[in-house]
Amino acid sequence: MQYRRFGKTNLNLSVFSLGTMRYLSDVEIAHQTIEKSLSLGINHLETARGYGQSEEYLGTAIKSGLSVPRSQLYITTKIPPCVDADTMERLIDESLQRLNLDYLDCLGIHGLNTRQHLEWVEAKNGCMQAVYKAVDDGRVKHIGFSTHGSLEIILAAINTDLFEFVNLHYYYFFQRHNSAIDAAIEKDMGVFIISPADKGGRLYTPPDKLKELCQPFTPLELNYRFLLSDPRITTLSVGAATPEELIAPLEVADHVGELRLEEIKVFENLENQQNQVLGTDKCSQCYACLPCPENINIPEVLRLRNLAVAYDMNDYGKYRYGMFENAGHWFPGMKGNRCTECGDCLPKCPENLDIPALLQDTHERLNGKAGRRLWG
Repeated sequence: MQYRRFGKTNLNLSVFSLGTMRYLSDVEIAHQTIEKSLSLGINHLETARGYGQSEEYLGTAIKSGLSVPRSQLYITTKIPPCVDADTMERLIDESLQRLNLDYLDCLGIHGLNTRQHLEWVEAKNGCMQAVYKAVDDGRVKHIGFSTHGSLEIILAAINTDLFEFVNLHYYYFFQRHNSAIDAAIEKDMGVFIISPADKGGRLYTPPDKLKELCQPFTPLELNYRFLLSDPRITTLSVGAATPEELIAPLEVADHVGELRLEEIKVFENLENQQNQVLGTDKCSQCYACLPCPENINIPEVLRLRNLAVAYDMNDYGKYRYGMFENAGHWFPGMKGNRCTECGDCLPKCPENLDIPALLQDTHERLNGKAGRRLWG
């Protein structure tokens, strides 16, 4: 296991962090998974009050005694933004009680996704006053935020100078937030990449075509290497629900150097495949088409189409497409069939894509059962 400085927090975190969102029903398996992660060198455990019983399960493990001393272990929980300091004060204390902790190494404002959330954390007498109080009295050591918001919201949050770290979505198949990482590094913030296996493409169950294109590597291994080779990134979450699920990801925990020639060649092959298969229908993700009058997240819809057409990533596409209209501010936007063919987007597109036709095609390909977030 390799370790990196987590920005201005100066914490030295393992390059993989144990995310605990998938602790669904068994406290004993949760405890075993935590212990296995510690034995493999992970020193950062991350949870949230919104992850079902995750805080309680982690708290039970802490109370039972862990194999690593508390002073060598870093624990993060996340609490959503709220309007007032009193609510935040209560939520912080509840999380500490559930976790059986006197203090949190890191507190993340969870889901800073909208302009309103940003207003809440910037308000003079808002929820951050309780966070600052917790820092002053030692209940919280460091403050950051997690986000599923737009790039504009993320950059605005970084530029508030309120935070020491950021939890971001950023992967080989989704590089939109590259400039947010640059902005965070300019502020000496720690960068924590969330859900690289799942949101990064459901790469633990890749389609045959993608597996073929990635040979001699696995798609998951390549995504991890893409991220670990980037010195701007401190740590990646691994959301293991059992001890066994830790093994494959952590096989690359020591491979943090620059991409090797063989890996670069595979990434070039993936890019060539997308260009050849999609041809003039490829959306290059410039985002110039927004805003859409019908509130369709056109670039994200067409990104999912790119992946489905080029790499047969249909299961991933259906999983993410099904979140539209079902996950609120965590995954905003309407589905492609809401397009009225108003033509507003057409002159904005530098690639002259037939966006209405592509939206309809995406809907026909990927519209399955409605999705939702695992936890609210």
